[in-house]
Amino acid sequence: MTISQLGRFSGTFGRVMLTCAIGVPLSGCAIMSAAGPSSRAVNRADRMVMTNNASIKIIDVSDAVARRVIAAQHQSLFSESLGDGYAAGSIIGRGDVLDIAIWEAPPAALFGAAGGDSRLTTSSSTARGTTLPEQMVSSEGRINIPFVGSVVAAGRTSSQIEREITKRLAGKAHLPQVIVRMVRNSSSNVTVVGDVTSSARVPVTAKGERLLDVLASVGGVRQPIGKMTIQITRGQKIASMPLGAVIRDPRQNIRLQPDDVVTALFQPFSFTALGAAGRNDELPLEGTGVTLAQALGRVAGIQDQRADVKGVFIFRLEDLAALDPTLLQSVQQTPDGKVAVIYRVNLKDPSTFFVAQSFPIRDKDVVYVSNAPLADIQKFVSVISSTVFPIATVSNAVP
Repeated sequence: MTISQLGRFSGTFGRVMLTCAIGVPLSGCAIMSAAGPSSRAVNRADRMVMTNNASIKIIDVSDAVARRVIAAQHQSLFSESLGDGYAAGSIIGRGDVLDIAIWEAPPAALFGAAGGDSRLTTSSSTARGTTLPEQMVSSEGRINIPFVGSVVAAGRTSSQIEREITKRLAGKAHLPQVIVRMVRNSSSNVTVVGDVTSSARVPVTAKGERLLDVLASVGGVRQPIGKMTIQITRGQKIASMPLGAVIRDPRQNIRLQPDDVVTALFQPFSFTALGAAGRNDELPLEGTGVTLAQALGRVAGIQDQRADVKGVFIFRLEDLAALDPTLLQSVQQTPDGKVAVIYRVNLKDPSTFFVAQSFPIRDKDVVYVSNAPLADIQKFVSVISSTVFPIATVSNAVP
């Protein structure tokens, strides 16, 4: 190569290098990936407004904040939302089958003259008893008794029906005595479904079967107790509690009522981990809940080479009761009465780890770990290096 050719090549190579020096930063910014917003962007989120006109609040996690959130986390208890109820099996319902026996003192004439039931009749000098054919409570809630007529049975106890029949027989039968017994229970049933050994309709009797009794009668749940949530549907009311909490508190082992639906749910709750966490995933959340420290442990902590230890955030739609009263005047709620809150966690502060042991993670929470500013710079340098160094290697190879 002549000296003039070498000069022309050097000039061309210089222009190429200059173009790369200018173009690489621009292209590098375009091709560098990001796991999500930076800490700086999240910290400016309180200036933003969501699509439903609800504002976003950023709150630093502290001991006082954790205590307020825990205090506001009032769990719906079966004993409060549904009540203990009554022994439902003692109430007669439509479709139930009743056995009715009527006794008369001698000289029995009204029922005894017909002969009665030999099992209830001894001699003419003693009381005579008559067992009527089994009576099914009609769709109108009534039964029909000879010499008595139509009697309301649905919604009454056996004792109430006995007194009603005895009262109506007064003056017709001699010292009548009545015994009413339920033969077949068709109306007082509880439906048990979900993650149980065997879904079934379970009759409730005058004993007043409780929640754990009914679960035991279908073989119990198929998953570990600590990971099960029990939901009871009663009419328009729906209440849920962790099964472990019901076992620990006998007051929550309430009596079930006819037509209750008991659903055993296996881990219906979850939280999501994103960003520079050790694991990006949706993770199941026990009904009893987990703390922030446990949640970070389940995602294998944060990535040392990427994470910003001051940039751990928890995105949540929070209840008003969990917020500082001084913030309530400036918040805008979502249509369902929640407030969009970003809890900011500084893991560089050692005291934060004590707070993290009590700060609760809730269903549908998003735990996000942002990238450290230095990690973005390292990415940029890596892009520059991978682009410029091959060109420099070619230039060094040119004779």
